[in-house]
Amino acid sequence: MKRILSAMGVLLLMSTTAAFAEDWVVKESASSVAETADKLAAAAEGAGATVFARVDHAAGAEAIGEAMAPMVMVMFGNPKIGTPILKAAPQTGLDLPLRVLVWDDGGVTKVGYLAPEDLKARYAVESADAAFETMAGALDKLTDAATQ
Repeated sequence: MKRILSAMGVLLLMSTTAAFAEDWVVKESASSVAETADKLAAAAEGAGATVFARVDHAAGAEAIGEAMAPMVMVMFGNPKIGTPILKAAPQTGLDLPLRVLVWDDGGVTKVGYLAPEDLKARYAVESADAAFETMAGALDKLTDAATQ
């Protein structure tokens, strides 16, 4: 019985990981994690968004004596885009403002974020289509700027 439960746990983890990967847009950058995160923050601010936070996960690990590859989460948003979504489904406030993760994956800098259409599906938002479309376009442009 214990083996069956263990196998079920592995299968659940595998299916969760696969589902998670499908929800994300991932791009590669030729620059370092720090440089890419800087470019992303500058592009977001240049587009009129507010950068609310930068979380350096590797620095957090270092603070407890652990080493890990560079990883930075940049949180930013624009009320003109987010407000219609938040009004349509307040639960989206858990995922907004937007978060983009920049990390080192075996020497390759990657940039990833939850696709807006998956955010819409996650919360079954039945309106705010224009805001989701604008968000998708903005994320694509901003992450392209960060990865160039």
